[in-house]
Amino acid sequence: MVPAARLRVPDVDLGDGTALLTDQYELTMLQAALRGGTADRHAVFEVFARSLPAGRRYGVVAGTGRLLDAIEAFRFQPAQLEFLAANGIVDEPTLQWLEKYRFTGNVYGYAEGDCFFPDSPILVVEGTFGEAVLLETLALSILNHDCAIASAASRMVQAAGDRPLIEMGSRRTHEYAAVAAARAAYIAGFATTSNLEAGRRHGVPTAGTSAHSFTLLHDSERHAFEAQLASFGADTTLLVDTYDVERAVRTGVELAGPDLGGVRLDSGDLGALAARVREQLDALGAHGTRIVVTGDLDEYGIAALAAAPVDGYGVGTSLVTGSGAPTASLVYKLVARADGPGEDAAVRPVAKRSPGKPSRGGRKTAVRRIDGHGVAHAEAVFLGEADPGPRDRLLHVPLVRGGEVVGREPLTASRERHARAVAELPPSAVRLSRGEPAVPTEFADGPRP
Repeated sequence: MVPAARLRVPDVDLGDGTALLTDQYELTMLQAALRGGTADRHAVFEVFARSLPAGRRYGVVAGTGRLLDAIEAFRFQPAQLEFLAANGIVDEPTLQWLEKYRFTGNVYGYAEGDCFFPDSPILVVEGTFGEAVLLETLALSILNHDCAIASAASRMVQAAGDRPLIEMGSRRTHEYAAVAAARAAYIAGFATTSNLEAGRRHGVPTAGTSAHSFTLLHDSERHAFEAQLASFGADTTLLVDTYDVERAVRTGVELAGPDLGGVRLDSGDLGALAARVREQLDALGAHGTRIVVTGDLDEYGIAALAAAPVDGYGVGTSLVTGSGAPTASLVYKLVARADGPGEDAAVRPVAKRSPGKPSRGGRKTAVRRIDGHGVAHAEAVFLGEADPGPRDRLLHVPLVRGGEVVGREPLTASRERHARAVAELPPSAVRLSRGEPAVPTEFADGPRP
């Protein structure tokens, strides 16, 4: 049997492909480009965020592994082509082109788990315009969601310090978004998830015990605790705030003994309640019994409990909604294109100049400037190839080469990378107060437009 950590089960049914997880205008642009003779021009697209959500000091790259699966599955099946034809979405020549579609270009990006800042070129897609433009919506829908979740999760992990976090937001979002959210939270440092599908698909460790309904099912709280302890042993965690917390704690220790694994608090003034419960547990000799708190927590609520005798947190709604920033505000922009078809055609930078939404033309690479103390102090973005210094860290890695996925890695590698990336940021990065990005973005050719 394959260990869970090695399983790779995509978030979509690959039998159906991923080609229609897109916006119609991607296909209408393709049709017009085919008719105009420009679809085969070499094109370079970049994914970046013009800014971070208010108060955020850094963003987290997540969703890369899911995106690679989705690109690999981006094929137009007969049923999908029939839908496009029946609804008059594209013409017959475009349908014939789509029937043979395979992405044969290159994709480079910041490695999953790394941090990003405003204007960081976190993904670069190179290919013909026709091939690359079709990936826009797919890339943004995956990356905007997963980066937003991972960015919020990372703040929560930093606020929690060495106390573990449980992701438990499945009931507060779309059923498949819940799986992706659990994966992103794990990359950012969450210890476990309540979502079993995230465990099966991505190898994220799972955890869970009981809800209030389990206690209410039984004739008494004592009977409920007896049943749970008989099934899972003394190391289980009992939910103790269905009725009277003090009585529940006393009953739990009486039944399980001083080796009771943990108690969970889900309501009330969690800080004050945790203090009283810790005092009671110690008085009963249950010095090792853990206290886990849940109940509409976010990074601010977690930080407020730093001095409380809490051993772990469960986070749901705030996590799966990005803690107020449900999207990373990433965009997918054409930054370079050839003058004509063929490999010999000159490639020139192109840029959008719309007020408030400018882009910077040209294919770019980036490095993170690291000082002599191992602390990042700038994000340097270069047109063309980077010019790294002796301590600079190159940020782009190959993800797809010639249409073949080359950038897959275990989820644990992304998780470990994130821990390293946050550790090299300046101390201001983990502040929850409003402020500028922890690392400024510098362009080698001058200030941003």
